[in-house]
Amino acid sequence: MLFETQAVHVGRAPDPVSGAVAPPLVLSTTFARDGDYAPPASGDIYGRTGNPNRRDLESLLAALEGGVAALCFSSGQAVTQSVLQALNPGDHVLFPRDVYHGTRNLLTQQFERWGLSASFVDMDDSLIVEQAFRPNTRLLWLETPSNPSLKISDISALASLSHAHGVLCIVDNTWATPVWQRPLALGADLVVHSSTKYFGGHSDVTSGAIVAAHSSPFLDRLRAIQNLGGAVPSPFDCWLLLRSTPSLAVRVRAQTKSAGQIAHYLHTHPNVAVVHYPGLESHPGYAVAKRQMSGFGAMLSFEVTGGESHAARVARAVALFIRATSLGGYESLIEHRALVEGPQSATPRALLRCSIGLEHVDDLIEDLAHALV
Repeated sequence: MLFETQAVHVGRAPDPVSGAVAPPLVLSTTFARDGDYAPPASGDIYGRTGNPNRRDLESLLAALEGGVAALCFSSGQAVTQSVLQALNPGDHVLFPRDVYHGTRNLLTQQFERWGLSASFVDMDDSLIVEQAFRPNTRLLWLETPSNPSLKISDISALASLSHAHGVLCIVDNTWATPVWQRPLALGADLVVHSSTKYFGGHSDVTSGAIVAAHSSPFLDRLRAIQNLGGAVPSPFDCWLLLRSTPSLAVRVRAQTKSAGQIAHYLHTHPNVAVVHYPGLESHPGYAVAKRQMSGFGAMLSFEVTGGESHAARVARAVALFIRATSLGGYESLIEHRALVEGPQSATPRALLRCSIGLEHVDDLIEDLAHALV
């Protein structure tokens, strides 16, 4: 069954009781047992432990990423937190130097106090990564394309390197989505998503997910953390994601086509210093991206020539792009990332990050042309 067909049919069988084609929303927090106190055939006993909507969503996401199991959480950050909780005090993690600032903050502000340590390295240089492994390294975390500079990591090469050291390889696939990139097929052990973004697609649900390539004690620990910690999405959140995911491929393809056209437009603009988009041949990661991705995605960032004040002026001047955090919805967003990340941000002060939506590309280009004067 091909991707688009999986997205429509996995986890979405007509309801056997009512015949409803759309999945029923099951809000119950508890489930009746029989006279011998055995749980129902579904295995559901309590909302934190299991729910039909969440189970259907997890089966769908596992299928789309080509994994054996998926676990859904209340946010992408809840996924990251659970992964770090599944490690032991004294363990070491390798992160990209330009990892999402929320991931970095979670490690440095919370888990370093618990005894975890981390190194932040350039993941586009395998020699640097090789030298960064320690005897206590337990996890190699990749983010490709990265946020917000869209650096590309070679998943296959780094997964092989990770396994040579007996280390799990995990890939944040939020930006590429399984439409364009399949990390598990390239050797990764785990894939994480902020499913708030492209899976949700409508900027109206907050959720996260992790998908595993194979069963393992680490997956068992994650499942226990999901159950015991209870940072799970509500049934309605799961229902919304089940509603949105069938259109994922159509949305992402349309958004990616527009992003490519906008990137090429910005690349030739006299007031733009550099465009970060892996679909441009000038991008340092173009060759790797072309090999491991079937499309380059709908996210891009660019740096203007006039520094921070110019970037702020551009962000104020746009009319169609909405100045807001997040990405992956049907509306186009623009964000001055350094301001959002705070004074400690390493992001260039002149950088603007764009999530390309479903508006007509000519209107979006005209909007940027007006703002970039």
